[in-house]
Amino acid sequence: MSNFCREVITLQLGHYSNFVGTHWWNLQDASLSYDGEMAPSHVQSDVLFREGQTTGGHVTHTPRLIAMDLKGSLRTLRQEGSLYDAGNDTSAVTWEGNLLKVEESPAQKNSFLEDLDRLDKGEILGEEESSASPQPQCPGAVRSDTVNSQLARVQKGYQLEGSVKVWSDFLRIHLHPRTISVIHQYNHDGETHRLKSFGQGEALLHGPVLEQLEDKLHFFVEECDYLQGFQIFCDLADGFAGLGSKVTEMLRDSYGGRGILTWGMAPVSHPDTTPMRELYHVLNGALGVVNMAEHSSFFCPLTLRGGLGRRPSAPTVFPLLNYDAHLWYHSSAVLALALDALTLPYRLKEGGVPMWQVADSLAVSGRKVVAAFGALPFPMMHGGSLPDALSACADALPWQPLSACPEAADGRCYGQWATLRGFEGQRLVSSVVPGTRPHSHLHGLHSGEDVLESYIQSFYPSSPLALQFVSSPSLLTPPFPQIFSQSLGAQGFLQSRHPPPGSRAPAVSSVPVLTSLQSSPAVGSWLSELHRGASALDLHRVAPSFLSQGPEMDDYKEALEELRLLGRCYRDLSGGAAHTSSEDDDDDD
Repeated sequence: MSNFCREVITLQLGHYSNFVGTHWWNLQDASLSYDGEMAPSHVQSDVLFREGQTTGGHVTHTPRLIAMDLKGSLRTLRQEGSLYDAGNDTSAVTWEGNLLKVEESPAQKNSFLEDLDRLDKGEILGEEESSASPQPQCPGAVRSDTVNSQLARVQKGYQLEGSVKVWSDFLRIHLHPRTISVIHQYNHDGETHRLKSFGQGEALLHGPVLEQLEDKLHFFVEECDYLQGFQIFCDLADGFAGLGSKVTEMLRDSYGGRGILTWGMAPVSHPDTTPMRELYHVLNGALGVVNMAEHSSFFCPLTLRGGLGRRPSAPTVFPLLNYDAHLWYHSSAVLALALDALTLPYRLKEGGVPMWQVADSLAVSGRKVVAAFGALPFPMMHGGSLPDALSACADALPWQPLSACPEAADGRCYGQWATLRGFEGQRLVSSVVPGTRPHSHLHGLHSGEDVLESYIQSFYPSSPLALQFVSSPSLLTPPFPQIFSQSLGAQGFLQSRHPPPGSRAPAVSSVPVLTSLQSSPAVGSWLSELHRGASALDLHRVAPSFLSQGPEMDDYKEALEELRLLGRCYRDLSGGAAHTSSEDDDDDD
């Protein structure tokens, strides 16, 4: 790893955010090169990972991460991790009286976690009948035959859809002992002591929870040479929206000048939802958006729902994905794959930019909420070129909404950041024979940047645009779910021939991805719709208990007013297309 980097500390707040974060960290770990076994990466891994040593002197690489969740959310994962074995600690206070020993059966591990245990013991996957004896290893130690190389070599299809209950069921990396923070006041499961409302989350950040968070932050911050900022994954639908609002406020006050990029996560559905809980989800989302946006450098909602209201439209459909939108294991994988590209600009070895520059290019004039879009995967033919791929999408942009916010149809956009990743081995420009006419304007351009810029600006003629190109792809090693169309080859490119009927398509090990972050009038319309949905609810009648633990009614009304004004920041006063009458009426409320 390099000697200089701009470090980032990640915070994951809530169960669905930890689902997304687990897939995201698995993707980062798959690209780590411990001992030169892989080609050099364009991504600077130590932006996210810290290097350390176990008590036995073994080198470790663990995420610079604080993950918060509720009691009962870890299952087989130990809160302190397994890098430092505390199981044989005999220094505890002893009791000489009679003891009643009650043992609870441990949660059963799925096949993937069992294989990880075997790797930690030095066993070799796929060689069960081999006479070679296992070589003991310290957890997290660097091996010549690494987890990455073995999982890539075996290519075992784990089929975890039926066995994943919590995010730790598919976590493939070791965590630092200071990473996990369990909030014991509230339960992950059950009908009682649930973290349901925004006010409950706000009230959490004091006493032991605050002390523990400050201690963990101090540990990770102190070892950074050049901390560029924090990226926060936070649940929007439950009380974690309130906790996230207080956490972002604390980070802004304590670490002024650092970037705070907040990604608000919402699943398509909840397994134990009720009409009242759906109402709470709307209120939590509205309060979370306005408060976290205020305290962050920018705020971007990430969801595959058709909207954050009680009656959303159908979940986002991707032409080359076959995923179950209601299965958290699937939907969080899609969002993590998008995040891997969306966060690239501030994680690159060369040509990258710091967090604050990404935020400043998008969050202009108080417009701190941005919307994300993604082509997952980007439809590029194997052996084809970027002009070919984009010409096939001449009538409509290839990406789909990732923020429940439809794209502007009139070409108005205040700022945009587009990232293309994973085109390794493909041509970015067309091979035009001298003296012949190019097939299109795009085929006549001489660089991939010019091709993509010209294409996007054909839809957004006057939009400020920043581009990021990274040839290396996201590596999809197990346990990333195989949710891809059979028309894709192993590298995620479209194939000219489909697999014969009855044959098994190859496992997709990487994919090209195109993403976009946008600030546009469409975001203002989305915020106005969110405001209307929350304002239409008479809390005293339909949800009298929502404000029982805060905020006060006056503070709640003030937050809704701030949400309304935030939506107005996106009004185009430059003489563009006129507002609808409903938008004008809403502005005058």
